[in-house]
Amino acid sequence: MKAICIGQATYDITLPVDKFPTENGKMKINKKIECGGGSASNAAYLLSSWGCDVYFSGVVGKDYYGNMILDEFDKVGVNKKYIQIKNDFDTPSSYIISNYNTSDRSIITVRDKSMNFIDDISIDDKFDVIYLDGYENNLAKKVIQNNPDAIKIIDAGGVKDGIIELCNMVDYIVCSKDFACEYTDVEINCEDLDSIIEAYKILSEKFSAKIIITLGEYGSFTYSDGYHLTPSIKVNAIDTTGAGDIYHAAFIYFMFHEYNILQSMRLANITAALSTEKIGSRDSIVLLEEVLRKNDDVLQ
Repeated sequence: MKAICIGQATYDITLPVDKFPTENGKMKINKKIECGGGSASNAAYLLSSWGCDVYFSGVVGKDYYGNMILDEFDKVGVNKKYIQIKNDFDTPSSYIISNYNTSDRSIITVRDKSMNFIDDISIDDKFDVIYLDGYENNLAKKVIQNNPDAIKIIDAGGVKDGIIELCNMVDYIVCSKDFACEYTDVEINCEDLDSIIEAYKILSEKFSAKIIITLGEYGSFTYSDGYHLTPSIKVNAIDTTGAGDIYHAAFIYFMFHEYNILQSMRLANITAALSTEKIGSRDSIVLLEEVLRKNDDVLQ
């Protein structure tokens, strides 16, 4: 499998706390966790660390954060051929306050709105898989047009014009519960299957792509010869940062390694759930062997 992940690369700084700070208050902690982040960036990192031939295409600044992201890619073998390094922009950064008692977190991302690819960038390689996170849309559309036989997957995390346009150009839409609720005006209750089905039906009427709705600790949902809520596993979650990105990447991996869609969803659920037992996004990616062992335990 030869894949390209197109989108945002950020540098994440996670601050683990036992309670959220109060306004005008002060708090001291004894550590912070730093690593690369961003949906497409994290997907490229996981797929490459699991042995796939993966390219990442996105923008970083010629700065400390950008260099750290590039170094991480080097360590797992992500191909950097189509990364654009800009001298006059800061690498996007995310500051994450993570409550390890509740696994809740708040994220503030700093990104220059003008930090996009130039329109005439050329990507010549051919790919089996194209993964998109809704950033760098002009480039994404060009790569889709130049790879008509590739399987195209998008992370639909939020409703915005660029995301909706790309949703009409892909084969798989893996969307968050928030996206499904906002786009359909259906209030999804994860314990009420009818509400999930109602939202799913509206999405399936609007888009021709295969749709999967991710539901956090409840698992993920799709239609495949019937409606299926594929449950997640019970874990001691302390930080959910990056779990959605990890789900997407694992889903891609298993779909292209002879697993059907429901099996891929179950394994992606497991991968994402295990990641929440560690703090940080990229640092919480588990080994493929650990996922397969856990899957065997679940099936016994």
